[in-house]
This record gives sequence, C-alpha cells and structure tokens, in this order.
Amino acid sequence: MERIGDDMMFEEILSRLPAKVVCQFKCVCKQWCYELSTPKFVLIHTRRVSNLLQKKLLSLNENTIVVDDIVYGNLEVDTRKVVTFPYDVEPSFLIIIGSFNGLILLCIRRTDANELVLWNPTTRWFKLISDDYFSHYFGRHDDTGGMYVDEHNDLKVLHINCFAGAVTARVYSRHNDSWRKLSFLKGCLFGSSFYSWSHGIYSGKTIYFTVSNYWIPPGECNIVAFDVISESFSILRFPERIQAPWHCCSIF
Repeated sequence: MERIGDDMMFEEILSRLPAKVVCQFKCVCKQWCYELSTPKFVLIHTRRVSNLLQKKLLSLNENTIVVDDIVYGNLEVDTRKVVTFPYDVEPSFLIIIGSFNGLILLCIRRTDANELVLWNPTTRWFKLISDDYFSHYFGRHDDTGGMYVDEHNDLKVLHINCFAGAVTARVYSRHNDSWRKLSFLKGCLFGSSFYSWSHGIYSGKTIYFTVSNYWIPPGECNIVAFDVISESFSILRFPERIQAPWHCCSIF
C-alpha cells in the first residue's frame, strides 16, 4: 500500500469503481472520505463513468423520480429505481436544464424565488448554486443552460435567462463558488417571447442551443454556439431549404 501511493490508489484504482462502491469506501476512514469527496476525484470518476456503455435515464413523474439503466442502447426496465430528491419538493416543481458526466442541473420552481441545484442522483451529492439573481420566474423556454469543465478542471455552469426581451448569460464556477456575467450577442432579438430556446448540447468544447421563432417570421431557426474555451457566443444559421422536384432529389 505504501509503495502504491495515494495518487495511484484514488485516481487510478478507486476512480474506476461504481459510484455506490465509492460511497461505501468513504466509510473506511476520515482520510478516504476526504479524498473521495475532492473535486479532483469527482471529476476523474465522472469522466470514467461517462465512457461506460451503461448509461442512466432520469425521469420526473408527477410524484416520483425514476432512474432507469440503459445498456447498449436498450432500456432495462427491470432495474428501475425510485430516487429521492434532497429537497422537500414535489417532482412536478422540478425542471431539468441539462446533464453532464453524471451531474443533473435542475431548477426548483417556487412562488417567491427559483433555485438552481446541482445534483448527482447516484452518489446523492447536491449543491445549491443559485443566488439573488434567480428571483425572476423560471420559464421552460425562457431559461436554459449547460455544464462544462474548463482547462483548469473547474466545473462551470452556464445559465441563460431571457427576461423582458433581453438575454442575460452568466457562468458559475464550482471552484470559486460564485457567478460571473458574460457578454452576449449584441443586436439579436433572441430574448423576445417569440423565440424558444432548447437545452444545451455539449460537443467538442462547444455548447449548442437551438433558438426557434414560430411566429414572425414563421419557421426561423438558429443555432447559438458557446465556446467553452473563450466563453464567447456565436450564431450558426441553418441553411435555406431548396425547393426541388421529388424525382431530382438524391442523398449521397
């Protein structure tokens, strides 16, 4: 054990175990509980878990929260489990904003002020990250966001709020436990109630959002890209559809 070293033990061996086993090893001693709870270990463990062929599907029902296993693309109904949310709130008041490496970003809709929560349903770890800014009403199509890890291995949470025709983008740092405002695209009208935002999709150091307008002009659709390295936004427009006779169309 002494020749192996703590780094080898925690980062190369224990980080490859299932989340439930890791929770059990936290009871070995205070040192193991501390080492297995550090942000560095959590990051290494979640990255390795995300590469497994077995995934989990979390569903919010009216009165329950259900987790199903997805193995090789197939839903395993026999392994379905009911989990408990760390706060005393009905699942119908929860909105899933995004997920990243086993973490779920949820919003709790309350009458006075909404709350934003990071939650790992497997390890039962959670953290309330909302501040006084979240006093605005959270709308399903008005607010969105995503999560990513920067070059310093700091977990970041991107939150986009559309309120009174304006778009406000903010990013949360888990390392600093604080929010910071970002500059958004100037001159765009994506904060209007005519536009609907999708959830963020993380791919290749970029978080993509689909912003659609079904009113004026009908059918307008845009892609807003957020570069996690420069923390800047850009617009990728959909190509215009070309009308052509059916017998002249082909896919190759």
